Amino acid sequence: MPTVIAITNQKGGVGKTTTSINLAYYLAKSGKRTLLVDFDPQGNATSGLGIDKQDIGLTMTDVMLEVHKMAEVIVDTDHKNLSLAPSTSHLANTEAELSQAQRRFSRLKLAIDQLQAYDYIVIDCPPSLSLLTVNALIASRYVLLPVQAEFYALEGLGQLLETMKLIRKNMNPTLDILGVLPTMMDTRTSLSRQVYDEIKKHFPGKVFDQTIPRNIRLAEAPSHGVPIGVYDPFSKGARAYKALTKEVIQRVS
Repeated sequence: MPTVIAITNQKGGVGKTTTSINLAYYLAKSGKRTLLVDFDPQGNATSGLGIDKQDIGLTMTDVMLEVHKMAEVIVDTDHKNLSLAPSTSHLANTEAELSQAQRRFSRLKLAIDQLQAYDYIVIDCPPSLSLLTVNALIASRYVLLPVQAEFYALEGLGQLLETMKLIRKNMNPTLDILGVLPTMMDTRTSLSRQVYDEIKKHFPGKVFDQTIPRNIRLAEAPSHGVPIGVYDPFSKGARAYKALTKEVIQRVS
């Protein structure tokens, strides 16, 4: 059975897709058969792995409309052990189409339950508490929560935690926070340090030891369609995601 991790935060711009791509890449690099599910209609995880959205045949839209099985939409990437279930902007329309459909909250879970070939499945969720995000939470064993080290970092998280509580109660009793990941940390500023302390206070025992620094190489990598471990394996950002991946594997096992 694969370990399924949803990477989510309803705030945009917190490093969710960057974390999804690079965690999936380093899991694959450590020998784990890994599937990255691009579940965000922006499709940034798809282009961030160098897949041209114009060339894609089947996508997560086909899975959610139950037209095709998940195994049929999965594509190989240039990276050993790493596969991708791609998405395009059509996924946004799917959400509207599904609003009255049967099993609308459990379609992703049903699709993922048919996959046995992976050790890890990482889901890059949209930056909203949408039907898609709820599907991802119901399909997952764990949630990884990237939180930007900035003034309003914790705002809006209460709603996400409330949703998780409801899902645990009604649909997915094993859902758990794997860890909270402070991103875009600048340890030279007192604001970053204060926010970090605040996050630790808010999530006792759940904050990863590894934080993700502000790093220009990390910001550049997606425009080249590769993970940071390919673009600049010795950068601060690469070292941080490599260390985070070790911590994730430890926590899961």
